[in-house]
Amino acid sequence: MKNLFNKVRNKVRSSALCVQSTIECKKAEGYVDSGVKILIAVVIGALLLAGLYALFNTNIIPTLTSKINGLFNYGG
Repeated sequence: MKNLFNKVRNKVRSSALCVQSTIECKKAEGYVDSGVKILIAVVIGALLLAGLYALFNTNIIPTLTSKINGLFNYGG
């Protein structure tokens, strides 16, 4: 019986030490770093998509439309 109490006491102590060391750990790779990385990726992606959208609407689509209309212009 005494052996069982010693085993339980040792298990509780080792669990307490594990919890204490986890709480005291000051590792810097946390949520803020990951959040900033994700935010930067989203902003750069949005700027890239906005630039492509502006490029297609102002230069590529009107030129393409006029060339297609020129191909099918049989009166010309």
